[in-house]
This record gives sequence, structure tokens and C-alpha cells, in this order.
Amino acid sequence: MNINAINASTIQTGLTGSIKPATGMIDDIGKSFQEMLNSLSETENTSDSLMQKFAAGGDVDLHELLIAMEKTDVNFRVAMNIQGKLVSAYQEIMRMQV
Repeated sequence: MNINAINASTIQTGLTGSIKPATGMIDDIGKSFQEMLNSLSETENTSDSLMQKFAAGGDVDLHELLIAMEKTDVNFRVAMNIQGKLVSAYQEIMRMQV
């Protein structure tokens, strides 16, 4: 049985394979937040258009209007909570001592 010696280059090679750059994670978080904001914008536009049709006397079911408004409200609350968590995480990172 042949046993190879462990040296610094072996350890370094093993470590670099498991380290992922943080910029990729930041980009993923940014993309996810942008997608969520786009979804919020779409639901807001839908509920606004339904509300305008309803106010103008158009043929809009009241339950569809209320559901669209609730979806917008829920999406907005989620966006605000995520924004708060991101700000909190940023502040925590800025407090870290290097």
C-alpha cells in the first residue's frame, strides 16, 4: 500500500476546491430580490387595473378584485420584510471587525 505524504500544496489544493466566491451568492440574492420586486409590480398593476375597471362600472367580479388586492398586500409585506432582513444583515456585516 502506497501512502503519499501530506504537504502544504496538498492542503491548499483541497481547500481551494471547496471555497466559493461570495460574489456569486450576492448576485443570486440580488437576482432573487429583483424577481420578487418584478412580481410585486405585476400584481400591483393587475390589482390597479381591476380596481379602475370596477370603479368605472366595468364587468369585474368583486372577489377577483379583493383577491388581487390581497396578493399585492402580501407581496408588499414580504418585500418589506426581506428588505429589512437585508439591511439588518448588511449592518451586522459592517459591525464585524476584520
